[in-house]
Amino acid sequence: MARLTGTRPVAARRWGSAAAFLLLLFTLQAAQKADFSGDSTAATINHSLTLLQRLQELLQSGNGSDSVLRVRSAASDEPKVFHTHQLLLSLQSEVFESLLRNQSVVTLYEPPETAALFEKFIRYLYCGGVSILLHQAIPMHQLASKYRVWGLQRGVAEYMRTHLASESSQGHVVSWYHYAVRVGDAALQESCLQFLAWNLSAVLGSAEWGSVSVELLLLLLERSDLVLHSELELYTAVEGWLSRRQPEAPVAERVLRAIRYPMIAPSQLFRLQAQSAVLARHRGAVQDLLFQAFQFHAASPLHFAKYFDVNCSMFLPRNYLAPSWGSQWVITNPARDDRSTSFQTQLGPSSHDAGKRVTWNVLFSPRWLPVSLRPVYSDSVAGAIQPVRIEDGRPRLVITPAMSSPDFAGVSFQKTVLVGVRQQGRVLVKHAYSFHQSSDEAADFLAHADLQKRTSEYLIDNSLHLHIIIKPVYHSLIKVKK
Repeated sequence: MARLTGTRPVAARRWGSAAAFLLLLFTLQAAQKADFSGDSTAATINHSLTLLQRLQELLQSGNGSDSVLRVRSAASDEPKVFHTHQLLLSLQSEVFESLLRNQSVVTLYEPPETAALFEKFIRYLYCGGVSILLHQAIPMHQLASKYRVWGLQRGVAEYMRTHLASESSQGHVVSWYHYAVRVGDAALQESCLQFLAWNLSAVLGSAEWGSVSVELLLLLLERSDLVLHSELELYTAVEGWLSRRQPEAPVAERVLRAIRYPMIAPSQLFRLQAQSAVLARHRGAVQDLLFQAFQFHAASPLHFAKYFDVNCSMFLPRNYLAPSWGSQWVITNPARDDRSTSFQTQLGPSSHDAGKRVTWNVLFSPRWLPVSLRPVYSDSVAGAIQPVRIEDGRPRLVITPAMSSPDFAGVSFQKTVLVGVRQQGRVLVKHAYSFHQSSDEAADFLAHADLQKRTSEYLIDNSLHLHIIIKPVYHSLIKVKK
């Protein structure tokens, strides 16, 4: 909202010549590019930094100003006054171009958080650059959107996508997600949602967990790629959220029914039934799921699958970091040579399989060559072999069970490999690779990583930090009885 007051000055004084100078400079730069093409003696004399400094000084001094912006806010009785230059504002913002077309003094009304950044915003319009902090991202994006400064809007959105891992006292990813939903930024929504899913344990213990909306919570709970220690950890966090937010019964019941109770051990389920006030309050809404979970743990998976559909999310593990589901593997100097390791996991989440273990062998190769790049004999020169460069190879990870067993009947194994990276001083999950159930390796594993460089984002202190997760998936061998 803008209120127009005052009249336009008769002349723009010195600014008229400055505007003409700017337009002439831009025209000359374009002409130079055309004239210099193909000339080996061409050189560019660049004083753009000096020009930016002059423009900043022009904003600070107000010399040659031909327009005035009065920014009012509920946080202050006195408006902030900016003596500006119409040409520069109009070049960057079509909104300012329209507001200043026939008037020279404009009153703008801004919320306190955007009014506090208005000076930074105007400086961007003059100099094309601005520095912001985490808590300033949303109000700066709001200003850019309101006044249709599209370059700044895209820049702030990119800043938000690349600073999800930054540490802040109150957290920011949840609020950024909610803001992205309000403004319809699908790319930022997906970036925030993926970050929250892959680093959920860090979020569950933070102050921002309580600010998660119902919609966001339900979106997270339906995902199978959540990375956390166990399903019990998730239930505990959800119980705390429900206790604080006290949503209506239908909402609470939807949330509780999204917990995967078969992934929680019977002893822990008994404890929850005895001690959880939230579960006691909504027992009727989840009683069938609890009963089904106990049946799942009591019977053999094959027998259970005769009567219940196990091909649904309730019986699909998430990415659990507990030792029974996988193992961490830190590979020092990963570009050096092939490595191998082995570890054991529980055969499945059912208590019937609690005493059964599967040993897994893992091979990591930093320079495995695909078939298309392997050496072959050339027809042109007898006995000659096509040259192959080491850098043509790509990282490869193969995960295979050390043995076969009749217990594997009705079970397939999904493999997920998490890659930890250091971002903004914290070690977080940024990459996750899922292997197809029938495959032993991920085709795109570290496809874009340059492990030869010590500065690679995939390395922490020249080490590759992996966490391998095995997710047993039960299948019905016999049609479920209805």
